[in-house]
Amino acid sequence: MSDQEICVRINARTTELVNQLREIICSTEGFRLYGQKEVNRPDLLIFELSENFEAEFKLIESLLAADGVGEVFVTSRKEESNLLLKALRLGIKEFLSQPFNKEELKRALASVRTRKQQQVIPAKPYVQGQIIYVMGSKGGVGATTVAVNLTMNLAEKNGPGSVALVDMNSVFGEVPLFLSIKPTYHWGEIARNVQRLDTTFLMNVLAKHPSGVYILPSPNYLNGHPPATPETMDRLLSLMRKTFDYVVIDGGQSLDGPCLKAIEMSDKILFITLLNLPCMANTNKVLKSLSNMGIDPKDRFKIVINRFLKKTDISLKEAEKSVRNEIFWTIPNDYKKTMSAINQGKALREIAPRAPITKSMAALGDLLGAGGERKQEKKKWSLFKR
Repeated sequence: MSDQEICVRINARTTELVNQLREIICSTEGFRLYGQKEVNRPDLLIFELSENFEAEFKLIESLLAADGVGEVFVTSRKEESNLLLKALRLGIKEFLSQPFNKEELKRALASVRTRKQQQVIPAKPYVQGQIIYVMGSKGGVGATTVAVNLTMNLAEKNGPGSVALVDMNSVFGEVPLFLSIKPTYHWGEIARNVQRLDTTFLMNVLAKHPSGVYILPSPNYLNGHPPATPETMDRLLSLMRKTFDYVVIDGGQSLDGPCLKAIEMSDKILFITLLNLPCMANTNKVLKSLSNMGIDPKDRFKIVINRFLKKTDISLKEAEKSVRNEIFWTIPNDYKKTMSAINQGKALREIAPRAPITKSMAALGDLLGAGGERKQEKKKWSLFKR
């Protein structure tokens, strides 16, 4: 495909309309139709509005905010003033009435081509988003708490639409409870419709938190949906890292095929554990298991001690000796504020912005957002002192 060739995706409800658009687009020099299995960002989306246009405008707004599409044309059999005004406010370039005026559409396409040719500022080099995988040494160690608060801190630093949170705890996923949202869709929609997966479909499935974070929940019960596979995970995460700056995954404790694929694709793996014998033993088991499966965790695997107390039976040095790895980060124990945040469905920074645990979570997010190569410094211990 030529660098100047403009890729167009059609989202229409009838075959007749798709055929009309296809004929005009294919006969216009410099344009080509978006392939059914393509996941790359289209230069132009032509979207037919239905009666549920409010929800469709929200989807289009999300796509534009996430830079999931270059430009958008909408078309409708209705030409009401409120539709035109809404389209204008969202930054939609053209409102095409039906039936189509062939010459009108060709002029609109020519305008797209002109705008692209007039882009004299070279495009920024494409940088893939980071995938951060959060897993726990056992149930109840606080992996979901870390994943949720890390996500919210990254979103606060990078802006709305920059961060997504994926819940891979099938049946027992709790992310919606932690953020007080009621999502319409979940993992099952991706697994069942993986061949349809593209940016538009993805943004329609994701739930949006008021902070601007996008969330892919897990099914909260066994519902007959086909399970996710490593292939599903590969396609999903490849698309998400093109759409978001950061993708945080709450992986729970599972090491099944999809989770292993996600771990393999991740830039950082945060292993949440506690300073007790069972958790240290499980940490060793996971490290050994990953190595035996050909996944080298040495550079990407970051051990995080949650609910840290200075006076414990196992010291940090003893823990490092036990697992033969450095402790990357420690998060102070604050059961009261943590449970208050969970029960209110809010991030820690919303209910206790000055608490040591909140500052520790924020510093961890800052470090990972900057590359995450530096270990927690000694001066960070001041966060744990009153």
